Amino acid sequence: MQPTDIRNPDYFHKVVDCQWACPAHTPVPEYIRLIAAGRYSDAYMVNWKSNVFPGILGRTCDRPCEPACRRGRVEEAQQERPEPVAICRLKRVAADFKDDISARLPRPAARPNGRRIACVGAGPASLTVARDLAPLGYQVTVFDRDARAGGMIRSQIPRFRLPAEVIDEETGYVLSLGVEFRAGVEISSMKSLLAEGYDAVFVGSGAPRGRDLDLPGRQEAAANIRVGIEWLSSVSFGHVEKIGKRVIVLGGGNTAMDCCRTARRLGGDSVKVIVRSGYDEMKASPWEKEDAIHEGIPILNFLVPKAFLHDNGKLTGMSFEKVRAEYDAKGRRNLVPTGEPDTIVECDDVLIAVGQENAFPWIEADTGIEFDRWGMPVLDQVTLQSTLPRVFFGGDSALGPKNIIWAVAHGHEAAVSIDRFLNGEDVRERPAPGVNLVSQKMGIHEWSYDNEVAPEARNKVPWRDINKALRDIKVEVELGFDPATALKEAQRCLNCDVQTVFNAGQCIECDACVDICPTDCITFTANGEEADLRTRLRAPARHTDQSLYVSPDLKTGRVMVKDEDVCLHCGLCAERCPTGAWDMHKFLLTMTHAGPGCRTPQRKAA
Repeated sequence: MQPTDIRNPDYFHKVVDCQWACPAHTPVPEYIRLIAAGRYSDAYMVNWKSNVFPGILGRTCDRPCEPACRRGRVEEAQQERPEPVAICRLKRVAADFKDDISARLPRPAARPNGRRIACVGAGPASLTVARDLAPLGYQVTVFDRDARAGGMIRSQIPRFRLPAEVIDEETGYVLSLGVEFRAGVEISSMKSLLAEGYDAVFVGSGAPRGRDLDLPGRQEAAANIRVGIEWLSSVSFGHVEKIGKRVIVLGGGNTAMDCCRTARRLGGDSVKVIVRSGYDEMKASPWEKEDAIHEGIPILNFLVPKAFLHDNGKLTGMSFEKVRAEYDAKGRRNLVPTGEPDTIVECDDVLIAVGQENAFPWIEADTGIEFDRWGMPVLDQVTLQSTLPRVFFGGDSALGPKNIIWAVAHGHEAAVSIDRFLNGEDVRERPAPGVNLVSQKMGIHEWSYDNEVAPEARNKVPWRDINKALRDIKVEVELGFDPATALKEAQRCLNCDVQTVFNAGQCIECDACVDICPTDCITFTANGEEADLRTRLRAPARHTDQSLYVSPDLKTGRVMVKDEDVCLHCGLCAERCPTGAWDMHKFLLTMTHAGPGCRTPQRKAA
């Protein structure tokens, strides 16, 4: 293998698996260390720069960072169920215990730059675009048909998961940057909007239409059958306050989990979630399913809906066909009938949560914006620019329903594209991130970070008493960590951004680092092809997607090989090394957002 080029920023970035997995590339270990130090406001601002909505995401994020957390991998051999650091809930800690951070926010631009931007929808993608562009002098106008900003954050996430005051606070931070918010204004014509002379338009209108089911009895029993996301919106805005005693929720995603838990709070004594697939194949996050079950809601799997049953238009139940999963040689799943009699489930109301679709009836066919055969806009997947160059898309309206953190990531990328586009730059050229690599050595055996590796299990987030929680739909269920528990959880972080850096020229091959390494991740051996080299390491290199750190040839002709997958970043190798061949360097990567840093200095504005 060739020696590892640690000058390439991507190498150490990929070692910080949590940051690599986060679509907005939030520097997770950095803010966790700040929380451990009690610097909650600083931790909040680190988050705010990357993901814009720390308090919201600290309660609702889909947590793509946590499955990537190295903590779960290095404990595989020691624990039956190794668990990652509670990264998402620590984000909420920063929001819950911060001071007033208003003075630390960017100031509205003193002088507008003369460019006008329209954002359609006031959801997370549009607000991120506004957050990035308004301080640069762009006149950003956000349109939304609702009276308050937030989009799907406000309309589809129940208040028992996300209090309104948290939404108000964090959307307010964005709108305070000089953004014009036109509430109660629904855009009905793209052509009319373009005619108003905006230099660029960002479409962040989400996927506002829930899929329906065209089954026998649907029309006859329509009064008691609702599409899930529309029903959740009606609940959020106070239009619906009760539901029948027996409720069926169709679907296995997070929206279905929100529907069933909301129905329990509005009077549903017997609420059932019924899904076509198996439990493990459901699209809902594991914790969302666990929360529903904790509240006494059964999930029935492998049942395909056949018909809505009714008595002269009054819904009485549903019939389902029992199926089982079979897999072909390529691992593709087919649901085949078991041949058993249909299952009849009685109910008073049905909530359909089987998916969401985009709806663009307001974008005329002759605008120059092309759509594919699924009704999705034809976009450059990186720049999010449409076939009409001054129109950009983001969030669910761009690539289909995902989650809030993806919408934020789209907003950042679209803001870069708009900024480059309006300054005469090639939008396909993306700005390099900012990189900092600094030694953490303070003395001979003293580091500027806490490098003790603690074996504690993941701390549980406390819940409000279930009986109280189910009586009031506005009572938040999760209480969040207190400072003491937050400190314990923060100390579980392995500081994966503090890298072990090896200097081959100083190595005397004494193997002291090998002897002291607690995970046997360091090996001195003859070089070879990667597949062969992995078989000769002291510990099995199970995850081939994680790089090996390979040194240049040493004096004996061997090379040092470190498996980044199981390294604890504990620094023991650097403490033990008699020549200083090992050192610990903090690697900080910050994404370059819209602004002068994302543009080529010698280019002139268009």
